[in-house]
Amino acid sequence: MHLSENPPDRNDIFVRLLNAAHRRLLGYLVSLLGNRHDAEDVLQRTSVTLWRKFGTFEQGTDFIAWASTVAFYEAKNFQRMAARSRLRFSDELLETLAAERLEDLGNTNGRIDALEHCLQKVDETGRKLIEAVYGEGGDIGVLAEQMGRARQTLYNKLNIIRRALADCVTRRLAGEAGR
Repeated sequence: MHLSENPPDRNDIFVRLLNAAHRRLLGYLVSLLGNRHDAEDVLQRTSVTLWRKFGTFEQGTDFIAWASTVAFYEAKNFQRMAARSRLRFSDELLETLAAERLEDLGNTNGRIDALEHCLQKVDETGRKLIEAVYGEGGDIGVLAEQMGRARQTLYNKLNIIRRALADCVTRRLAGEAGR
């Protein structure tokens, strides 16, 4: 028997499956946790758990479904344990979000790519505002004070940026669908 005729070992299979699922799982976790950095942390923990439990995975079944279930429970644990997380969801809300996001998990890669592309078009002031509102430890009140502006002015600007991002993402996805 030649070396090339050997079937791949479970380690190789695991690495291939996890690599193929990485972006989809990250997008899923971002949608649950609301923060990319937290999602990346939870994905690392999820990967370790998946590796430990890979012996229970039945080859030929849906790896994404199995991995997203593990990711869901890791996200729940993270929310419970992470004292630094300023956004906390109840278990019930997290389960609802997970169920809704799981349905379109396969479509998230394109949306994430489109959003990342569109965020690059936002000016520096807009990015600071987005970071102040959605970033870890960010505070729009502090930013308003630093800039000498009213909070409501920044909230209005944030709404304009959100609409522009939503339009940009929609156009980009529509353009990709037409290809």
